[in-house]
Amino acid sequence: MTSPQDPRAFLYHDGQLDPHEAQALTAAALGKADDGELYLQYRKSEAFGFDDGRLKTASYDTHSGFGLRAVSGEMTAFAHANELSAAAIRRASETMALIDPSATPKAAPPRATNRHLYTDADPLDLVPFADKVNLCQTIDAAARARDPRVAQVSVSLMGNWNVIEIVRADGFIATDVRPLVRLNVSIVVEQNGRRETGSFGIGGRYLYNDLMEPATWNRAIDEALAQAVVNLDAVDAPAGEMTVLLGPGWPGILLHEAIGHGLEGDFNRKGTSAFSGRIGERVAAPGVTVVDDGSIVDRRGSLSIDDEGTPTQENVLIEDGILKGYIQDRLNARLMGVAPTGNGRRESFAHAPMPRMTNTFMRGGKDDPAELLSRMKNGIFAKSFGGGQVDIVSGKFVFSCTEAYRVENGKIGAPIKGATLIGDGPSCLTRVEGIGNDFALDEGVGMCGKGGQSVPAGVGQPTLLVAGLTVGGTAM
Repeated sequence: MTSPQDPRAFLYHDGQLDPHEAQALTAAALGKADDGELYLQYRKSEAFGFDDGRLKTASYDTHSGFGLRAVSGEMTAFAHANELSAAAIRRASETMALIDPSATPKAAPPRATNRHLYTDADPLDLVPFADKVNLCQTIDAAARARDPRVAQVSVSLMGNWNVIEIVRADGFIATDVRPLVRLNVSIVVEQNGRRETGSFGIGGRYLYNDLMEPATWNRAIDEALAQAVVNLDAVDAPAGEMTVLLGPGWPGILLHEAIGHGLEGDFNRKGTSAFSGRIGERVAAPGVTVVDDGSIVDRRGSLSIDDEGTPTQENVLIEDGILKGYIQDRLNARLMGVAPTGNGRRESFAHAPMPRMTNTFMRGGKDDPAELLSRMKNGIFAKSFGGGQVDIVSGKFVFSCTEAYRVENGKIGAPIKGATLIGDGPSCLTRVEGIGNDFALDEGVGMCGKGGQSVPAGVGQPTLLVAGLTVGGTAM
């Protein structure tokens, strides 16, 4: 049995399930399968919303359950329940019995690891409720004191703590304890009857203490306020095909959406990606190297192990413009005859794993960002993005800019509003004309959606000079 101090006690408690029983039930349920697992999860989460000078929302939630999956060839059987008990697992096993018996050897278990990329500590319990509310209140007051034009301040603080365990029929067991916190600040400024908004978020797999440092939340205020004030002077965006300078860090979301999804193993196994069957081919301009790496300490998209028990790792997907590989879960890796890459992810116990990105980014180059700017005769500098839409099969995308500027004759000009970037990922990669030496990861706020599931993810890139992107604007 587990001790009360052991995080596994949240999975095995009240006498409804113990580790030996979980192992025996998994072995019995997956006897006909060539792969699969029992995925146990306990999760608690909280969120605070501070708006208009007062605490508007405060929530706290816990839930637990399991997902049982059997894989035979390309066929998958999956069942889940929101309770952790032997009786519920036995009921779920009846679904596993419907799968065709495996005609291939059993899949080998993931390699074991003792690596921990983040703390096991629970961020929710270490900081008193009053201190979290006080942080939101302090940020609100400080933001309003910064500038008389501040009309509204919204602060959100969120955290969750997960304990997961993967149990396999072959005796493999892996446990992971995952913290995640996030702070967002949004500021509305008003001048001469015009209102504009700026926002900034930061987070990762660490504790609230990191967010409560004055240097951290003051920077959040400064960044959000600066963006809002800039937008007060924004003019209508131009339209047409032009050269675009993308800023470092968060603009890597364009890379994630327009290119990253196309490099996931399931789309390529099924031949529905623009990158299918192109390993070894040039798919991007020289100098373009795209990496997915879930093993970066404390990052939002990082995992010590993925949701199948495979340790995460650095995966070079495109190297110097040449396609090198895809990101894989166990199922697609086996069917494609390659090794898993540590990218089998699921939103929760109620979902089956699939190939998903972790922290996906383009490595830095050798160009001075100022020199890249000087090359531009006419275009825009996109410093930050908001929402967007992407067709994963074609890679076609539309992204809205939350902070962008005109560029004329190598100099940054007036801020612009209403700008959207339109293009497609595969051709966008071939039009990269300059790669800055200022690589940066995002601040830790990304969420990735796929197949109805959302998971935390990270992005990043250096300053990029891209030719021939279509800019949708509002200027007449």
